[in-house]
Amino acid sequence: MRIAVVYDCLFPHTIGGAERWHRNVAEHLAERHEVVYLTRRQWGAEGPDAPFPVLAVSGPDNLYTSSGRRGIGPTLRFGWGVFRHLLRHSDRYDVVHTASFPYFSVIGAAAALRLRRSRAPLIVDWHELWSRDYWRTYLGPLAGRLGMAVQTLCVRLADLSFTFSGLVEERLREHGFRGDIVRLSGEYAGPEHSERTDPEVPHMPPTTLFAGRHIPEKRVTAIPAAIAAARRELPDLRCLILGDGPETADVRAAVAELGLGDAVEVRGRVSDEEVAQALASATCLLNPSLREGYGLVIVEACVRGTPAIVVAGSDNAAVELVEPGRNGFVAVTADPDELARAIVACVKGGERLRRRTLEWYAANRERLSLRNSLETIEAAYADLADRAAASPGSDAESGVPA
Repeated sequence: MRIAVVYDCLFPHTIGGAERWHRNVAEHLAERHEVVYLTRRQWGAEGPDAPFPVLAVSGPDNLYTSSGRRGIGPTLRFGWGVFRHLLRHSDRYDVVHTASFPYFSVIGAAAALRLRRSRAPLIVDWHELWSRDYWRTYLGPLAGRLGMAVQTLCVRLADLSFTFSGLVEERLREHGFRGDIVRLSGEYAGPEHSERTDPEVPHMPPTTLFAGRHIPEKRVTAIPAAIAAARRELPDLRCLILGDGPETADVRAAVAELGLGDAVEVRGRVSDEEVAQALASATCLLNPSLREGYGLVIVEACVRGTPAIVVAGSDNAAVELVEPGRNGFVAVTADPDELARAIVACVKGGERLRRRTLEWYAANRERLSLRNSLETIEAAYADLADRAAASPGSDAESGVPA
């Protein structure tokens, strides 16, 4: 099949869970199909780092504003680029598979396919689907209402929707989606089987780890105060903060203000190998995000026997990956004392908690694997192709193979 994968970010030029997901999908599908990755320019003269064809349909915009929120200009330009490309070349593709965000690429793709009367189905990945309250908080009353309206429109444009959580699946129906929804439960692309069954207990002192982007919704600025609170009971506690972003300076300032310079290291962006090593050696992973569409880093921690801490919230699907007391804890809020209690519980859980975490991963390994999701994706593609071939007016020129 000929597949267009559409997302304005390409890993490793841009870092994030959704970036890893779409890179992995394109890379693995390209082993058996013709794949073109439509994105914006994120690389220099050396070209994109990818084993499949990559086409930039918009320029090298800065995605985020100074406040750490997505800018509207880059999303509009990317959506326009997707529209222009598919308007001219939709006959090249049997499937158009796009991320839901940024939404204007969904609108651009749908408009082009309909104008060309293409039989290529529009498949949308929904890692997140924001609530009305979250839109209002994110953009304010007026702009938030507009954002909600655009999101609802995009929901109704998809021919098929992939989701990664029960939270988003339920919201898709609430937003009026009447098509097929396919649940994808796995994004972990690493080795599925481990020779080790006994947990490797990290050396002292105990260490809390954060790994991710430093943007408002990740709430990384809440971590220094939580470490200070936990150190009242665990005075030798350390913390390692990986990643970077618009809030990095604020994190460093909080560390200095609390006098935690010897206890908290803000290391910045590091290699995948260093992240993996940090995940294995940490006592626990702290992920205090306000919202998550999946939470891949939680799975990556559990693979190594490292329990995870997440925060309950109406927009946080990562809580679906944590069974309290078995592979981590769910804090009620991101209040420093609440997070501190969860950190202390992880440290005191010691080897027993790490063993239970490994057992949790072993019990869920199959459903958490990227391979499992890819098999589901290809089966969905084949089903859509069969439907198109069986529909009235189908012929060899339809663009979708029978």
